[in-house]
Amino acid sequence: MADAKKLSHRFCVAPMMEWTDRHCRYFLRLISRWTFLYTEMVTADAVLHGDRERLLGFDPSEHPVALQLGGSEPDKLAEAARIGADRGYVEINLNVGCPSDRVQSGRFGACLMDEPGVVARCVEAMAGAVSVPVTVKCRIGIDDQDAEVSLDKFVDTVADAGCKTFVVHARKAWLQGLSPKENRTVPPLDYDRVWRLKQRRPDLEIILNGAINTVAEAQIHLQQVDGVMLGRAPYADPYILAEVDRTLFGENGTPPSRLEVLDTFLPYVEAELGRSTRLNQMTRHILGLFHGQPRARAFRRVLAENAHLPGAGLDIYKRARDVAAGEAGAGRCLAAAE
Repeated sequence: MADAKKLSHRFCVAPMMEWTDRHCRYFLRLISRWTFLYTEMVTADAVLHGDRERLLGFDPSEHPVALQLGGSEPDKLAEAARIGADRGYVEINLNVGCPSDRVQSGRFGACLMDEPGVVARCVEAMAGAVSVPVTVKCRIGIDDQDAEVSLDKFVDTVADAGCKTFVVHARKAWLQGLSPKENRTVPPLDYDRVWRLKQRRPDLEIILNGAINTVAEAQIHLQQVDGVMLGRAPYADPYILAEVDRTLFGENGTPPSRLEVLDTFLPYVEAELGRSTRLNQMTRHILGLFHGQPRARAFRRVLAENAHLPGAGLDIYKRARDVAAGEAGAGRCLAAAE
């Protein structure tokens, strides 16, 4: 049972540049045991030539966690995939959805949706280099493509090369005229198109991504597809993950409280401070933990105004915790924050 859950894409948190780093993933894992996590996108060149511990290092407790790669050269991607698999990632995901100018100039990301043959060769090379699954994250199309035709062609071509799992962001990407931020919100959502893809290819695992904000919304989509992927919603309000294990994976028991999550995260923060990690590199990911709760604003302010300061340490973290709890002795901090 546990192994089946470990490999499940039923509920995923999206790979998000500058957000889903190792500190973020460790923190999210404290809230949900079975949510599938992804790294930020790392280019194949960075893996081959960069600081691998900084780029690929993770705590085993983050599992299940996948490495997302960017690139378009099969040999480089195959070697980067091998390195990632050797480091313990349970899946290697290829980014075919990012629309930024920098990504396009490197000939990878969403622009590759117009080159399914290239993606197929990349997937085939990666799959030949590793024993873990190789998956693809893409859009329903780009620019003026007819998404009804082009998405089927893309998926069929890449599936023939060995990819059996596709994460599909249910929007087109506009490579000219929209910023990456605008590409996450401006192109209209077309959930039905992703649902039809699953109906047409029931042999493939189809994961739906795009503006899903709650577990209740996820349950609606799970009637049509194999899994869902959320991005901005769990980052802004990470405690929505507290519902996941019980609601979607049949776990018994009560999820940890917000304060229990903070207390469990504390030893990790302490250990990382001892490795010269700055406090705000960790606490920036937890600012939304008390979203919608009393004293949430005060909790955020203690961290936002202090965690970045030189020498900021565990005392700041504990002070924020006490403010969130409303404990005696935190009154002055709470008053100052309000």
